[in-house]
Amino acid sequence: MQNEDLTIKIEAKNPDVAGQLERLVRSLQGMRIHSAGDVNGNGLLIFELGRELERDFRYVESLLSAKAVSEVFLTSREPSPELLMHAIRTGAKEFLSQPLIDEEVRQALLRCKKRHNGSNHGELLKAGKITSVIGGKGGVGTTTVAVNLAVSMMQREDISSVALIDMNLLFGEIPVFLEMKPKYHWGEIASQIDRLDSDFLMNILSQHSSGICVLPSPAYFHYDQEEMPKIIERVLQLAKSMFDVVIIDGGHSLGRISSKTLEMSDEVLLISTMSLPCLSNTNKLLESFRSLGYPPRERIKIVMNRFEKNAEISLKEAEESVHQCIFFTLPNNYKATMTAINQGKPLDEIASNSPITKEVNRLARVLIEGKDVEKKKRGWSFRLRGFSKAGNRPLSTLERRVG
Repeated sequence: MQNEDLTIKIEAKNPDVAGQLERLVRSLQGMRIHSAGDVNGNGLLIFELGRELERDFRYVESLLSAKAVSEVFLTSREPSPELLMHAIRTGAKEFLSQPLIDEEVRQALLRCKKRHNGSNHGELLKAGKITSVIGGKGGVGTTTVAVNLAVSMMQREDISSVALIDMNLLFGEIPVFLEMKPKYHWGEIASQIDRLDSDFLMNILSQHSSGICVLPSPAYFHYDQEEMPKIIERVLQLAKSMFDVVIIDGGHSLGRISSKTLEMSDEVLLISTMSLPCLSNTNKLLESFRSLGYPPRERIKIVMNRFEKNAEISLKEAEESVHQCIFFTLPNNYKATMTAINQGKPLDEIASNSPITKEVNRLARVLIEGKDVEKKKRGWSFRLRGFSKAGNRPLSTLERRVG
């Protein structure tokens, strides 16, 4: 099988250095300069370090962690033993001292090309999973679940990268929940879609101390509604190829953007609570999904938040009212949850041993390992004009009020 060309992206602040590197790359067979049209740029990045070293190293580490690039070469005008050690710890394959020596650069590129030819390129792209978290109505804890589920998944040894994307246009609050002040949001992508590739996306993302990469929603929305589904599709396809897990906070409303995210999601966590208004809204959402034709019923997992065993509405009644089994329950733990929100920290930092934290961690485990929740599954049928198909029994009072 013929070897693929090695894609090389050059990020050099000095135009003379950039020009020299481009000339050398173009002089070698089997190599090409990365272009804006390369959506998956999993090749070599040659990066020139500037004065803000810590920021530059964090950027390089994030690219390698997300496998947005397969290798990194670093170059600098002022190499020092400390800088070289930091470059090695960051994961750089080569360090090119300036002024650049043509033959040294050529040999480094040829070594990279040899490694590139011997690798299995199919493994460079991740086959990540997209999980959308949406609410049956406002105020049910959708963002709390999305944020803490992302953090919990990032803590697992079998997960190396997690992206958390805020698609809640009206009330996007992920930065508040994590005490972050991101410089960019996904509106920057909408206005510069021609630049979208793995490196550009990593520049837009903000990394939280937990390791998750966050893409906030814009504070206000003024982009072309007709184009947004296509843009969102490109963003999610790219994110899925870069991260093991992509968690989407989808808010609680349906529209062009939310419809596209639901269509592309591998699973949808529908957050509800054991209250009549929320169960009624949850039922309406499920009916809307059925009329739209997506997401398929088997991808929708209902999660009851703030669950209390002795609530006025039982779990069985809730399942009957929405005609679907409850996939998971998260306990009502108001104090721990509100403390975490008010301090802008994940639950694991505030109350690692609390019931809510333990159950969020268990939910992450269930979703990743693909094991069924230890609950008896019931085959609820859909309502038909006042009667259930299951034995044609009359609907309960709760079912009639919800439906």
